[in-house]
Amino acid sequence: MAENIVILTGAGISAESGLGTFRDKDGAWAKFDWRKLASPEGYGEDPIAVHDFYNARRRGLLKAEPHGAHQALAQWEAAHEGEFLLVTQNIDDLHLRAGSKNLIPMHGELFKARCSACHHVYDWREDLSIESTCPRCQIRSGPRPHVVWFGEMPLEMERIYRALESCTLFVAIGTSGTVYPAAGFVQDAKAAGAHTVELCLEPGEISVLFDEAIYGPASEVVPHFVETYLKSRA
Repeated sequence: MAENIVILTGAGISAESGLGTFRDKDGAWAKFDWRKLASPEGYGEDPIAVHDFYNARRRGLLKAEPHGAHQALAQWEAAHEGEFLLVTQNIDDLHLRAGSKNLIPMHGELFKARCSACHHVYDWREDLSIESTCPRCQIRSGPRPHVVWFGEMPLEMERIYRALESCTLFVAIGTSGTVYPAAGFVQDAKAAGAHTVELCLEPGEISVLFDEAIYGPASEVVPHFVETYLKSRA
């Protein structure tokens, strides 16, 4: 019987594409105050600073490319006969560009904007500013980055929990295990009887909760894990 697979990825998988992490000692939140740059309150107080922060990240993402781990996950999904859901905490589009289809960016997408007035979500790759106008309602200064800030609810949580309730294999890749609700997914999967695997550069705060762990760069351990899994099912 085919397995129902749920994959969770975090900043560690995108780091090798040149995108910065957040919670490492050299990560974004060690250099910047998330209260000012990644919260509704911070945006309300200084939207120009918030736009500048995300504009810089958006420009950086334009230069980034998927690597072997992103590609291996897309190949795994294409070859798998059961349910396969990839949930990412990252706001980049590297999984999408690598070919992943059944994908939930639970923290939003950097290449999209959302109107604060009419809630319209649309593709956007240019800089945003307080002069930006929503293409639907024409409200100026309405558009904001389509990202989930601290204090906001991650996206598509009902769908994620439904998948966790029926999954038989849960794999967490490149995530520190410090941000909830994603950090609790391994416990939800274990409660459903799933085998749980951690693929990460080094042990994190919740590593003891996993049944199996492999440590090393994502570009190395993920393709190897996927290749081994697919060979074992051939």
